[in-house]
Amino acid sequence: MAKKLPPPVHPGEILREGEVIRDGLRPLVARDKAVDAWLHDQVVPAAQALQADPSRGLTVGEVREQLTRERAARRGCPRVNEISGQSSG
Repeated sequence: MAKKLPPPVHPGEILREGEVIRDGLRPLVARDKAVDAWLHDQVVPAAQALQADPSRGLTVGEVREQLTRERAARRGCPRVNEISGQSSG
């Protein structure tokens, strides 16, 4: 395994293979914690609310219209309503 590891940037900076592995795992552990927190804090409550009241959900068409309006707004498109299929008058 040591042959596959790159040498430390500065001599003595990394002393053992275990330190290299731990340094590589830290960002993965942090990312996993962030994903777990997002699932717990946002996804689960949203799913529970939708399950309790399905009328809160959007149809596929509604989602597409909303995404089209948001994309057009980001591009500065002056005809956002026309693009999404809504008339302006």
